[in-house]
Amino acid sequence: MECILAREGEQMRRSGWSRRDVINILDFSRSDLESLFELAGKISDRPNSIRRSLNEKIVATAFFEASTRTRLSFTTAALKLGGKVIDLSPEASSVMKGESLPDTVRMLESYSDLIVIRHPSEGAALLASEISESPVINGGDGSQHHPTQAMLDLFTITKLKGHIDGLNYAIVGDTRYARTAASLLYGLSKFKPKKVYLVSPESLQPRIEIKTKIDELGLRTEKLEDLEEIIPEIDVIYLTRIQKERFPDVMEYEKVRGSYEITRNLIVKAKRGSIVLHPLPRTNELPSEVDTLPNAAYMKQAEWGVPMRMAILELVIGGAKG
Repeated sequence: MECILAREGEQMRRSGWSRRDVINILDFSRSDLESLFELAGKISDRPNSIRRSLNEKIVATAFFEASTRTRLSFTTAALKLGGKVIDLSPEASSVMKGESLPDTVRMLESYSDLIVIRHPSEGAALLASEISESPVINGGDGSQHHPTQAMLDLFTITKLKGHIDGLNYAIVGDTRYARTAASLLYGLSKFKPKKVYLVSPESLQPRIEIKTKIDELGLRTEKLEDLEEIIPEIDVIYLTRIQKERFPDVMEYEKVRGSYEITRNLIVKAKRGSIVLHPLPRTNELPSEVDTLPNAAYMKQAEWGVPMRMAILELVIGGAKG
């Protein structure tokens, strides 16, 4: 099995993954994504069969914003593949002395074979990729992109529903500032969903540049504010936290705080076989009473973050020459 997975990984690298930056999911074709999901599925199904393809490779993580799942899943993925990890803690680095992002990236490039970066500024990961000769993976940049989360979301849907095409989706909560929601919309545009509902107050509907882009890409969406009226037809409910830290005006946040809560009483009205996803962390929008329902898939979604990011690292730098 090890030889099979190694051969498949090498074939996918030759098809265009090798040493590739992962900045925006729109940079990847449907075929790219399906190949990634296939490899991630094999890793998740047979976790002991993958080769240690990152032996002697070093992955640098540089998270300028708080993270649990993205940072730790990349760290775990690198270690499981035999790599080593160095972690930049901004509060204990020269960033605190005023070092610029370009200079920090140049140092990380010289110390590692790949950089995973999260930053509050939109475009920071793209800037890092333009500076670094080593591949750069965007772990989230402001309210703009979170490509590997969207890849994980789509992979989870594939695992649990068997396909992405032809399903009805409801993206609920903050579709304006949540980079996870924006990246999922971009990712869905690579497939053929039946319908995508954007369920949020008007003030949290997608920003104009996001809506314009998904319209150009042909993604069919419909705005509404009440999930209950459509929940019987929804296959995938994707819930996002309303992110106080993204709002330019705290008073605007207070107007929409607590707008949505996916309760047990609501979920029991859902379509049979539907799933509830959430990129986490959650607050009041997703109470723990939902956790025991068969629709709850967000913990499995988080768990699969490791094989997904193992597959990404395997394809980008596994066995590749530095």
